[in-house]
Amino acid sequence: MPELRTNRLLLRRWRESDLEPWAAMNADPEVREHLGELLTREQSDATVALMQAKFDERGFGWWALEARETGEFIGRAGLDEVGEDMPFAGVDIGWRLMRSAWGHGYATEAALACLAFGFDALGLPEVVASTTVNNLRSQAVMRRIGMTRDPADDFEDPSAPKGPLRQCVLYRTHRREAHGLHPAADTTPLSTIT
Repeated sequence: MPELRTNRLLLRRWRESDLEPWAAMNADPEVREHLGELLTREQSDATVALMQAKFDERGFGWWALEARETGEFIGRAGLDEVGEDMPFAGVDIGWRLMRSAWGHGYATEAALACLAFGFDALGLPEVVASTTVNNLRSQAVMRRIGMTRDPADDFEDPSAPKGPLRQCVLYRTHRREAHGLHPAADTTPLSTIT
């Protein structure tokens, strides 16, 4: 599993020590506001096992996110294949951070590193991102990393219950649009892969 490094972040393999803070995130109503129900510890641990297995199988997926200065686990970021039940296909970029890590530009920094990996290492022609209509913070990150939205692509998430989590927006960026848009464009130099 490759590691990505930026000025402030390490995107790395998951560790046993990540399970407790990850479970705390998944039990935090604010972190889960746009994601759905809270997860039990068992459900949370199972998501890590699944993320690790998929990364090992495909060569990309969800990295654990660590603040380099402190070594603290602060969330996850990465790339994932869009589910077959969605009305679009491709590779999706995403991030999820502990509340204490919000507002520091970490999501943007991690997302730029993931985009660079997707375009440069994987040769992806396009990367998409989706979230609920009301998740304005994530939409702001999508715009900061150079993604654009066509309202005609907005959709209803078939896996979400009826209600505010069902209406979603879709953002896209293509390899040619992202050319030259690396972490240096915003908060940190181009990520390195080790």
